[in-house]
Amino acid sequence: MALDTVYEAVGRKPVLVRLLAEMAISGQEEAVPAEQRDWVRRIRAAPRAREKIYADALRQILPRLAPIVVALRDAASDYPELAALWKEIAERRAANMRVFADDLIATGEVRPELDRDAVADVMWSMNAPEFYTLLVDERGWSPERFAAWLVEAWERLLL
Repeated sequence: MALDTVYEAVGRKPVLVRLLAEMAISGQEEAVPAEQRDWVRRIRAAPRAREKIYADALRQILPRLAPIVVALRDAASDYPELAALWKEIAERRAANMRVFADDLIATGEVRPELDRDAVADVMWSMNAPEFYTLLVDERGWSPERFAAWLVEAWERLLL
């Protein structure tokens, strides 16, 4: 299929990459808003902090999402429209982690010396597709090992 045909049907590069990322996150053929995703609902409904730590969702999402995000990051230096999308996605992830941090802190189980920003920054960095790629693709970890390690790391660091 010609690239111009794809662009006409879906949109230019930023629209196409955003759609691919949203599909990878939702695991559906179309983008699903965060509040409608099953795993987000389970996390929000969980009463205890350990039940909210969602590494299993990341184990499913990151193998689909990481290649897209890493390609976007690499292309952002050459394409200003993709650089804007890269920044938007990073900022949205950070905002989502602040919401998640609030949710964890509300359980009363987060270490008292940690504030919202500290919790959000730790989670933002450690659930990054780039971090996943380093351990799984470059160091040979399985997605299952990464997910189990992430749960343990977050519990030790945050709770």
